[in-house]
Amino acid sequence: MQFAFYTLGCKTNQYETQAMERLLLGRGHTIGSFEDVCDGYVINTCSVTAVADKKNRAVIRRCRRRNPKAVIAVCGCYSQRAPEDVRALGVDLVGGSAQRREFIAALVETARTRQPGQLLDDALARREFEPLPPGGLAQRTRAMLKVQDGCVNFCSYCIIPYTRGPIRSAPPELAVEQAKALEAMGYREIVLTGIEIAGWGADLPGKPPLSRLVREVCLAVPTPRLRLGSLEPRIVTEEFCRELAALPNLCPQFHLSLQSGCDSVLRRMRRKYDTGRYLQSVELLRRFFPGCAITTDLIVAFPGETEEEFAQTLAFIRRCAFADMHIFPYSRRPGTPADKMPGQHDNATKERRSAQAIALAEEMRRDYCLELVDTVQPVLFEQTEGGYVTGHAPSYVKIYVPAADLRNRILPVRLTVPFRDGMLGQLELDQEEV
Repeated sequence: MQFAFYTLGCKTNQYETQAMERLLLGRGHTIGSFEDVCDGYVINTCSVTAVADKKNRAVIRRCRRRNPKAVIAVCGCYSQRAPEDVRALGVDLVGGSAQRREFIAALVETARTRQPGQLLDDALARREFEPLPPGGLAQRTRAMLKVQDGCVNFCSYCIIPYTRGPIRSAPPELAVEQAKALEAMGYREIVLTGIEIAGWGADLPGKPPLSRLVREVCLAVPTPRLRLGSLEPRIVTEEFCRELAALPNLCPQFHLSLQSGCDSVLRRMRRKYDTGRYLQSVELLRRFFPGCAITTDLIVAFPGETEEEFAQTLAFIRRCAFADMHIFPYSRRPGTPADKMPGQHDNATKERRSAQAIALAEEMRRDYCLELVDTVQPVLFEQTEGGYVTGHAPSYVKIYVPAADLRNRILPVRLTVPFRDGMLGQLELDQEEV
């Protein structure tokens, strides 16, 4: 049988979708395009915002219209949180955010018998990390390596600890083994990902720090470059930076989750740092990784956020001078404390504040790009786009070069000017491939 996948949400979901594709192939089935008429469709959902839930439902309905006879299976955080809502859409198999091997077995059985099924567990009772096969099916340049699952932060706006459960860490020997497998497959970059990778090791004997895992993976696979997923700011200490700065294949790009640049809002969000501690992390990273790219997430119009508090946030993010930002208007999530907080903002306020933050983020992104003008960067080329070959520098700035297909090669590029959502560059033909 032929199955197709559609993935919403985070890099962890993307990793798990690729693993499920490989599991199906191992059972003798084939993987088609989501736009094809297939025997079955799998939607791996996200539930981080109400907008994500709306997208989940739209994709499920689209599948049913495309092929009314197909088996439709849904997994991920949305179906973990609201299985009744998913079943009401006529889904054949409802899974959760774990048990991927069992889910694939149930998918094949559902497709054979046409009997609806469900595979759900209690996310808060999970204690074991679920190993899955690494690597994707198509020729890709960058691979994700899941090293952690779950979160115990319980921020007031977030449903994910309830849908993913507590922290479970990949043993370091498993992470190293899978990184070596990805290197053997020809990947040129590996991204360590998880729901909250700063929590890696909290459930392992001796509670090893994330920096130990990063060092072991970097030393085990010196050929691919290594990139870190989103980090909780408190993990960035002088010792953390010193250990990582000694690793030549670690990309100098750090995504430090912020959410607000105002201390009173951070307290209402139940974040476990203040702006002073966050700024300390930024300064440490720039001291040990000169010229590094620091990126972040921001939630605007959180319940009760005043104009003064929002102004404090704008001033703080300008002070941090981020290389790039993801801006989100606050989205109510039933089941979280923030959903019942007073001072919920209307859509007009959310849109206005989002526009202001996006404009400032774009200004800072351009400023960061201007600092890179006339520097030579090793660019990992990934695809062609309208006459340009595109890829990413170690800083994750997107680079456009007028050239033929150079996919999966790392070549030196002299950056010239900001261009589109990144920078324009020229190949340094007199230098060798990295």
